[in-house]
Amino acid sequence: MPEENPPARETLLQNPGTLWANLSKQTEHALHCGALHSIPTEYEFVEQNGIPFLVRIVSNLVRKEDAKKQQEQKTATSGKEFNPFLPYEKDLFVADISNTHLCLLNKYNVVDNHLLIVTRAFEAQQTWLNWQDFEAMWASLAEIDGLAFYNAGNAAGASQPHKHLQLVPLPLTPSVQKLPIEPALTDAKFHDSVGILPSFPFLHAITRLNPNWVKSPSEAGKATLERYHALLRAVGLLQNCESSYGQSGAYNLIATREWMLLVPRTQEYFESIGVNSLGFAGIF
Repeated sequence: MPEENPPARETLLQNPGTLWANLSKQTEHALHCGALHSIPTEYEFVEQNGIPFLVRIVSNLVRKEDAKKQQEQKTATSGKEFNPFLPYEKDLFVADISNTHLCLLNKYNVVDNHLLIVTRAFEAQQTWLNWQDFEAMWASLAEIDGLAFYNAGNAAGASQPHKHLQLVPLPLTPSVQKLPIEPALTDAKFHDSVGILPSFPFLHAITRLNPNWVKSPSEAGKATLERYHALLRAVGLLQNCESSYGQSGAYNLIATREWMLLVPRTQEYFESIGVNSLGFAGIF
């Protein structure tokens, strides 16, 4: 079973009020030295069933495809899987978040100011999230109002085996302040702390979070861990779980300061389209 009773201690290292400044400064540096390879896109909205999906159109994926080939070559040469987070590129380092987590720029970003919240020591992406993961998530959300997400497993769109959450600032476009799935959230039906979105035709579970939790990321991490377990139980991912380490199935997790949504996964692609956590926020 995943961790149920987190220890009562605070591990934060980040100086409050500095993350956005660090992010801006490091982005400028990483672009100047060539460490950050932003991928230009255009976007348009495609409405279906009342949800205005944000669809980004990528003009050139050559850089990312070349990087994938280089990673595969390094793995073949060394005999072990290449890990871009251990050691990480110093030119992509943004901030120390806690004793267990740090923040990096996403090297191949499609969305501006895309952050990776990475464990310092290696943990597999297919392990359960713990209170330290959520503490680091809240410490970042306290500084940047955004969408946090986690691709738990290959079928959920995970591209790296080293555990990392991700955060993109909101709004995602200058013209639209809300996430595309906001219309669906207004119809949420709750039973105790866990609910569903009636317009979503697939298995999922949603829970409310408290925006005031940004005042104490450590306490927020513990409270969010309990909600996370409730979501896992609601979708059946804690059934017949024998291991305290590996998860029992792939899933996507997305969260803001106000809510958290979990969707179990059995396959990465729908027809020819790869779907990760952002897809369940209405972003492709």
